[in-house]
Amino acid sequence: MDATILVVDDDRDIAELIEIYLSNEGYQIEKAYDGLECLAMLEENHDIKMIILDIMMPNMDGLEVCRTIRAKSNIPILMLSAKAEDMDKIIGFGTGADDYLTKPFNPLELVARVKSQLKRYTRIQTDGEAKADDELVIHDLVINKVAHTVKKKNQSVALTPIEFDILYLLASNKGRVFSTDEIFEKVWNEKVYEVNNTVMVHIRRLREKIEEDAKSPRLLKTVWGVGYKIEG
Repeated sequence: MDATILVVDDDRDIAELIEIYLSNEGYQIEKAYDGLECLAMLEENHDIKMIILDIMMPNMDGLEVCRTIRAKSNIPILMLSAKAEDMDKIIGFGTGADDYLTKPFNPLELVARVKSQLKRYTRIQTDGEAKADDELVIHDLVINKVAHTVKKKNQSVALTPIEFDILYLLASNKGRVFSTDEIFEKVWNEKVYEVNNTVMVHIRRLREKIEEDAKSPRLLKTVWGVGYKIEG
């Protein structure tokens, strides 16, 4: 297990703590201490497979860094923040983060989250070539499970690993309604212990990418009071 992870935090003690725990798991760690340094390191080091990104940083904050990265990459991003309010999490996910931890955090939980995100990302990178038999076609969307690709009207749609897994779950169970808790547990492989808006924010981002009009979705429907489904 030698994946390279970039830890970005202006608090050097926290960056070093994260490095100790992840190094013990066999990961290679690079560290940056502000947003601009993070972007520069990503340009230089193409071996980086995941980013742990603090929100509150000098020069360029984590939210802006995340938006910049998402414009051209689906690399997993785990955000760290001292803020625990739901709105802060929504903003974090809205910029393209895959996961979110509030400081102070349990280092063992951080390690578990990192493993989960890297497993998902590595699966995408190592899957075989696309085949027609691996495809789901729903209206003008073509979803390939093996290649982890989505095309809309023959144009590629850039989804994060989490977004793809949500879409594939719903598309492969066309017409079935999934509650937000069911989606969370099946996609994140974790039990839901508290009410949160994680799934809602990812659904919103997904609609912005696959729908003609995200405010009036034709494919990814809300069943009020129940959950979400993909229309056939």
